[in-house]
Amino acid sequence: MTQYKMAASGLDFYYGDFKALKDISLNFVEKEVTALIGPSGCGKSTFLRCLNRMNDLIPGTRVDGLVALDGEDIYDARLDVVELRRRVGMVFQKPNPFPKTIFENVAYGLRVNGWTDKAAIAERVEESLQHAALFNEVKDRLHSSALGLSGGQQQRLCIARALAVRPEVLLMDEPASALDPIATQKIEELIHVLKDELTIIIVTHNMQQAARVSDVTAFFYMGELIESAPTKTMFTRPEKKQTEDYITGRFG
Repeated sequence: MTQYKMAASGLDFYYGDFKALKDISLNFVEKEVTALIGPSGCGKSTFLRCLNRMNDLIPGTRVDGLVALDGEDIYDARLDVVELRRRVGMVFQKPNPFPKTIFENVAYGLRVNGWTDKAAIAERVEESLQHAALFNEVKDRLHSSALGLSGGQQQRLCIARALAVRPEVLLMDEPASALDPIATQKIEELIHVLKDELTIIIVTHNMQQAARVSDVTAFFYMGELIESAPTKTMFTRPEKKQTEDYITGRFG
């Protein structure tokens, strides 16, 4: 039996009275990349934020159904949400480094989690920057402001910050949409490397990017999951006409 790292089952999500997600069931295999595609406003980013309870921060929202991490319901009232977000990290569409040094950006999550050993923090910061393919570019200016980095470097710094606390799942919400082609390529190469250790779920509006980086693709439309399949199958033999129309550019 396939081991699912995360699974959503019968998931409904409401902003007030508006039902943004309708009966979504989708499984995520450990150490695979799943791409969520679909037109703007179709619910893919809302769904992504359900996976680490980021939507809890929005007043008037409600979730029904099940989301499980290693078989445990993440919406269980006894669950520690801080620990959930350590295990399920997130990288946003626009790079959002803190107005601190490069070093302190990466060390932030460690300090929040109670780390005080300076040598251990320094070691993990370096390791995380190496993992994010950024260390060689910033090693001589770790104590300079992160805001002085280019957009692509800032986004890799945000990935390093997420990696520092050793997440098991990494959620990426259009992580390259604000970046130039060279920076985008670096992010995509990084995804290939990271999937040896992490389960990655990426929202992208770029079909070519989904085809390049993902093992599985899921197509969302109007708050519904239309279909999901191995990426090669999805892009060559989609089951639903709606999916085919979207992938071939007939709408979107």
